[in-house]
Amino acid sequence: MKFHIVDVFAETRYSGNQLAVFVCPEAAAEEEMQKIAREINFSESAFILAEKKEAQGWPVRIFTPLHEVDFAGHPTLGAAHVIRRELLKAAVPSLTLRLKVGPIPVEFSSRKGGPLWMEQVTPTFGETLPAGALAEILGLPAEAIDDSWPVQEASTGLPHILVPLRSLDFLRRAKVERGRYFRFIEKTWAKNILVFCLQGRTASHAVSVRMFADYLGIPEDPATGSGNGCLAGYLVKHRCLGTLSISLTAGQGHEIGRPSLLFLQADAAGEAIRIRVGGKVMDIASGTWRSA
Repeated sequence: MKFHIVDVFAETRYSGNQLAVFVCPEAAAEEEMQKIAREINFSESAFILAEKKEAQGWPVRIFTPLHEVDFAGHPTLGAAHVIRRELLKAAVPSLTLRLKVGPIPVEFSSRKGGPLWMEQVTPTFGETLPAGALAEILGLPAEAIDDSWPVQEASTGLPHILVPLRSLDFLRRAKVERGRYFRFIEKTWAKNILVFCLQGRTASHAVSVRMFADYLGIPEDPATGSGNGCLAGYLVKHRCLGTLSISLTAGQGHEIGRPSLLFLQADAAGEAIRIRVGGKVMDIASGTWRSA
């Protein structure tokens, strides 16, 4: 198999979220894809299962080091980038990936080096969870949680627990206590914890984010397209910024040396919320994966 390494949600090379994209000329066994993802040990690896477009789009499967997931953001943008450059070899304005969550359209910028945009499925909101328990899991005092809004589960294909924090200082201090974390998620729909605050690390950021997912083999994710999609929907649903329409940037990954920039858009019309998440993709390397 040919493989390509790209950095997604990156403003420069060696930033953003690392991704390995494999082009499978023949159907790959699920067990082997999982082993390859564990060998690569990035947050996720993507497998393009056809060299030509099929009905409803390009079939792609996504694996973390421990589990397959129905949807993830940076593999969606990274796989779309590789399809356009390596398989189509044409500057098409858009294409559709066929993921387990369903078809996900991806648009390309008309400007060279501009962001790619994916439209995520309408968010689903789950349970409101006890703020005190999340503060303990994150090693933070109870007052770190901003009680203006709920601690709540949400999903656009990959569920997250969204935790609003009062300040950037609390966000930087967050550190998951793994024993408490694993006991807590035994009873929750969402296993990933996304913390955020409405303060930017730089003047270009409107919101700052961190995401922890030990359940998936990801102690901390550099950039989380699915989680930030959930966050965009949450910000609109609860009118955290006083409006039912947002367009802003989120910063993530700084605490682990992988600064990332994500573009978030969300619009609410009744119960439906349209979500788009964008980011740039940087080419890093290409090669051949040896078969057994």
